[in-house]
Amino acid sequence: MAYFIFFRTIRKTKQPTNYPLNSIHSYFYSSTRHHTKPPPPLPSSLSPPVAKKVPFEVKAHGVSWEDPYHWMSNTHDPDLLNHLNLENHYSEAFMADTRNLQRTLFSQMMSRVPDQISTPPERWGPWLYYQCIPERKEYSVLCRKLAVENTNWVKNMINYAKRGFVKEEILLDWNEIAQEHGYVHVGTCRISPNHHFLAYTIDVTGQERFLLQVKDLQSGTIIPTLRVEGVVSLAWAQDSRTLFYTLCDQSQRPYRQASNTNLYQKVLYTTIGSNSVCDIMVYTEKDSRFCVDITNTKDGKFITVNSNSRTSSEEGTYLHMIHIYTIILFLRKTTYVYVVDANNPKDGLQKVHDRVSGVQFFLEHHRGFFYILTNLHMGDEKELLNGNYYLARCHVEDVQSANWEVLSNILIIFYIQDMDVFDEYLVLYLNKADSPMICSIKMPIQSNKKEMEIDDLDPWCFPMPSNSCSINPGSNHDFMNSVYRVVVSSPVMPDLVVDYDMSTRTFSIVHQEDVLGISSKPHKNESKEWINISNSYFCERKEVISHDGTIVPLTILYSHKAHKMGQSPGIIHGYGSYGEVLEKSWCAERLSLLDRGWVVAFADVRGGGGGDPSWHKNGSGLHKLNSINDFVSCGDYLIKEGYVHKDQLGAIGHSAGGLLVAAAINMHPELFRAAILKVPFLDICNTLLDPSLPLTVLDYEEFGNPQIKSHFDSIMKYSPYDNIQKGVCYPAMLLTSSFNDSRVGVWEAAKYVSRIREQTCSNCCGSVILKTNMSGGHFGEGGRSGQCEELAYEYAFLMKCPKRDEDYALPHLLKLLAPMRSFHELDSSLYQGPFFYIDIFDN
Repeated sequence: MAYFIFFRTIRKTKQPTNYPLNSIHSYFYSSTRHHTKPPPPLPSSLSPPVAKKVPFEVKAHGVSWEDPYHWMSNTHDPDLLNHLNLENHYSEAFMADTRNLQRTLFSQMMSRVPDQISTPPERWGPWLYYQCIPERKEYSVLCRKLAVENTNWVKNMINYAKRGFVKEEILLDWNEIAQEHGYVHVGTCRISPNHHFLAYTIDVTGQERFLLQVKDLQSGTIIPTLRVEGVVSLAWAQDSRTLFYTLCDQSQRPYRQASNTNLYQKVLYTTIGSNSVCDIMVYTEKDSRFCVDITNTKDGKFITVNSNSRTSSEEGTYLHMIHIYTIILFLRKTTYVYVVDANNPKDGLQKVHDRVSGVQFFLEHHRGFFYILTNLHMGDEKELLNGNYYLARCHVEDVQSANWEVLSNILIIFYIQDMDVFDEYLVLYLNKADSPMICSIKMPIQSNKKEMEIDDLDPWCFPMPSNSCSINPGSNHDFMNSVYRVVVSSPVMPDLVVDYDMSTRTFSIVHQEDVLGISSKPHKNESKEWINISNSYFCERKEVISHDGTIVPLTILYSHKAHKMGQSPGIIHGYGSYGEVLEKSWCAERLSLLDRGWVVAFADVRGGGGGDPSWHKNGSGLHKLNSINDFVSCGDYLIKEGYVHKDQLGAIGHSAGGLLVAAAINMHPELFRAAILKVPFLDICNTLLDPSLPLTVLDYEEFGNPQIKSHFDSIMKYSPYDNIQKGVCYPAMLLTSSFNDSRVGVWEAAKYVSRIREQTCSNCCGSVILKTNMSGGHFGEGGRSGQCEELAYEYAFLMKCPKRDEDYALPHLLKLLAPMRSFHELDSSLYQGPFFYIDIFDN
C-alpha cells in the first residue's frame, strides 16, 4: 500500500474504489474508524421492524407507480434515523446466536496476520519510501529514510549528520488521525519534487468531501493557510511551491482546476509561501456529464488536465516538470485533454484534440514526443475502433495537428490497455485471451513510417506465475530507472512484489506477503521462487455458456481437503459495471470459508472488465440484462457441475455489484439461499430520475437515462427495488449501508428491505437484515482488526443461513420465543433449526 501515497486514479463510480489501487497487503486501508462505542442493547422481540408508509406517486413516460418509502430519501427526517436504529437492533438480535462463531472467525483471521507489516521500500531520489503497520497498531504509517549509497560514505555521513542521525521519518500516521476524528479516509497524497512537502487530502465524515492539507516535512508542521475543502486530485509544479488541484461541485463532480477555494468542478493552483491565499483559475468544466482531474507526464515536463465522461475524453497537458506520475486507468470514455508548460504555468492551456463522443486519449511525453493511446481512427474521426486502442505519437508542437504517427496496429490477439514511459523503455499493459500481460520496449522507438505489430518492436514479456489473476504496478516514480516494479496476486498466491530489470531482461522477487499458519509450496521460475498454496487449495478457471451463447469466465476456489462435490456450500461474487475487472487477488481471511468446505467463485460477467473492451459495452446501458443473465448462468453452473449443493448457494455484491446480485435474485430467487449486499445500488430508477443526486448524470452513460423512454423501459426490467416478486420465498439477506455514503444513498438499502418485508413470503422475510454504519461512508471500516471483524460478521451470517427449511419457518420460531423475555434465555435445543448455527471449529 505504500504505492497509493503517490498516485490515485479518480474513480467517481458506485464501485468501491480500493484505495490504494496497488496495495501489496490486504491490511493496508485508507478508510479507517476508531471504535469507541459499545453495541446497542438487544430488543426483547425478534420481529423485524415495520417502516411507516407515506403515499407518494412517481410518474415517467405516462406511467405512474406508488413509492410509499420515498420519505426515506430525506436523511434529515428523524423517523429515518429511528428506523435505521431499529434495524440495527434487529440485526444484532438476529445474529446474537453467532457471537461465538464470530469470535472464532475473528481469532482465526487475526492469527494469520503478522504483528508488524511493512511494504518493501521504493527509492525515489535520495529517499526510500514505504508504509508499515507497527505492532499493536491498527492502521498504516507512511515513512521514509535516506538511501545508503555504496560509494562516497563521507558524503553519506555528512547527510546523516545534518539530519541528526534520524534514520526514519514518519510523514503521515493514520492511527493519529483516526484517534482524533474517529473516521478518516485518505484520498490522495503527493510528495513535492524536492521532497520537502507532502500534500494530501482527508475525509473525516465519510461524505468524501476531502480537505487538502500540506505538511512541511522539514519542520513537521501543517501549513495553516493551505486548507481547502472539496479537493479531488493534486499535482506539484517543479518549483515544489506551486500546487495544482481540482475542486468538486456540490454533486461531487470534479469540475475545476485551480488554487485554493471555490466549490466548483475546476482546476486551480496555489503557491506555498505567498503572503496571500489567492485562487488562480486554470480550467472550469461546466458540462455536468464530465469530471476533471490532473496528473503529470512521467518525465515531469507536462501537467495534463483531463476532462472525462465515461464515453469520451478531452485531455490537456500542463507543461510542468514534475516527478510524480499517475497511471490513467481506462474508466472514462470521453476525454478532453489539455497540456500546460510546466515551466510557464501562466501561459495557459493547449488542447490536444477536440472532444468527440466515445473517443479516449491517454497521453505521455518522451524526448519531445507525445505518445498517445487512443481509440480514434485517424483517417476518419467519425469511426471508432470498437473500444480498442492503438499507439501513436507526434511532436509536441504538432499535438493539435493531424500529423500523428501510428506506431502500432489494432491487434486481434493483443489488446493494449495502458502504458508507462521511462527514459529508455516503454511499458505496455496488454490483454491476451483474457489474460493480463506486461511487456517492455526499447525507447525511443525508431520510426520506419509504417504501422508495426507489437512483435516488430522486440518486446520483452515479463515472466509471470501461470495462475496470476491480477497485476498492479508499483509507484515507479523514477523516470530514469530501468527497473519496473509490479505487484502480482492470485486467489492462491499471497501478494508478490517483483522487480523487472528491463535492461538485462531479468527479474527478482522483492517481497511476498507473510501469512501465518498456512502450508505453502515454492514454485520455481528462472531460478526465482514464489510461494502459493495450490497444494492445499484448487483455483480453477471455467467457461460458462450464458443465455445467448456468450462464454463467461468463472473462477472457482475451494479446498482440496474440505470440499465435497455436490454437498458443499458456496458463495459467488459479482460486479459487472464500469468496465471494472472483478477483484480476485489474495485474501487470507477467505481461508476461514475454504477450510470449512465452502466454495468461493468469481463471475466475470459482461459490464465488467474483459480482454475485449466490448465486454463492458455489452453489459451496460440497454444491454445490462446480459450482466444479470451471465451471473445467473454462473450460479447454475456451480450447482449443475456439483461444486455447490443445490440448496446452499450464496451471492455477494458490493455497490453496483449489489444491483447485479439483487436483480438476479428477483429473477431467480430459488437459485440462492443467502446473499450479502454491501452498500448496494438498488433503487436505480428513482435515483437516476433525480439529477441532483451525486454521480447521477455521470451514471447515465453506464446504466442509461430513464428520462429517455427506451432507457426507462430497459431499467425497469431489472431495477431491484421495482421488481420484487410478491408472495415468493426470498433468500436470507444481509444488507449493509452507511449513513454518510455520498455514492449510494443510505435510503436505498432501507427502502429495499422494507419492500422485501412487505411483499415477499412472510415466512422468509424475517431473515433479511439491514446493518447501517451511522457515521461512516461508502468504504466502510478500516484497520486490520476492523476489517476482520466485518468479515467475521458476514461469514457468520452465511454460515447461519446455508439453506432454507420450509418445515422450520419464522412463525414456529416466534412461537418458541414468545414466552421469553430476552435472547439470553434461548434453550440450546433451538440450535438444531436453520436460523441458528454452531461452529464445529469453535472450542
